[in-house]
Amino acid sequence: MKTKRLALFVLSSLFVLTACGQSASNPSGEALEKITFVLDWTPNTNHTGLYVAKEKGYFEEQGLEVEIVQPSEDSASMLVASGKAQFGISAQDSLAANYASEKPLPITSVAAVLQHNTSGMMSRKGEGLNRPKGLEDTTYATWDSPVEQAMIENVMTKDGGDFTKVKLIPNNIVDEPLALKEKQADSIWVFYGWGGVAAEQAEVPIDYFYFKDLNPTFDYYTPVIIANDNFLADNEEVAKKFLQATKKGYEFAITSPEEAADALLKAAPELDKTLVYASQNWLADQYQADATQWGVIDPERWNGFYSWLGENQLVEKVIPENTGFTNDYLTE
Repeated sequence: MKTKRLALFVLSSLFVLTACGQSASNPSGEALEKITFVLDWTPNTNHTGLYVAKEKGYFEEQGLEVEIVQPSEDSASMLVASGKAQFGISAQDSLAANYASEKPLPITSVAAVLQHNTSGMMSRKGEGLNRPKGLEDTTYATWDSPVEQAMIENVMTKDGGDFTKVKLIPNNIVDEPLALKEKQADSIWVFYGWGGVAAEQAEVPIDYFYFKDLNPTFDYYTPVIIANDNFLADNEEVAKKFLQATKKGYEFAITSPEEAADALLKAAPELDKTLVYASQNWLADQYQADATQWGVIDPERWNGFYSWLGENQLVEKVIPENTGFTNDYLTE
């Protein structure tokens, strides 16, 4: 799920980037493997570990030259699947339709950026929308996604509510706190690490509930790092080196969030500095959370969410267990 539909761009050179395997040279003369990484949208604090790894030379230490780009009209999944990028960012819920299709794209999730699903429902404080039943007879800004609406219906039903009483309006919102303040909508689905923190910074009082707290099945992985299957098969050691450097970047963001935020702001100076620092401090506890290490994906949680989609006929066919992810390229 995305909280914003931003107009994204990428330099045309993305489509003529050479494939991994050609080399460049660092000042010491050592050959570097070229890697292209495509984001899911514009740079934000979900991506900080990547920018830290690039800024601090962690990729170069592993013999890699990594270019981080934004997607064009094609999604990150399409660019990774086509081989125009070796790695990218997506989300488990967004990938479900692919794995349920007759001819799925050759992409696999290789690391979890955040260990838990931090998305939830944000509303104006004190209006009774701090629980799912409270959404009745109010306006909700929807992306009109069947999975999105099925999840809301699920938590509302469990709370004694009736989803048919929610007034659905199109989600064309860019500034969520402002939209709530101006009553453009009564509730909006956001990720707390950006949307919720933005409301704090804007001093817009909010109520919030996490979907994972109401139904553990909804503690799926979002966002995740995906990789091209053919690249993984042919470049196992390179993939491991990439993830080792990326892991080091996120570990730095965990222990030194403000310095990590500086790396993101250096790469994307257009971002709101105050929001980035606040978001970075909040996310420092979310990247790894209670996992044994950054990036690891729990098969039970991954499979549980896809099973729920199949049971509720939200995908074309049942997705077999352990489809679409691996922990094999993460190193201790």
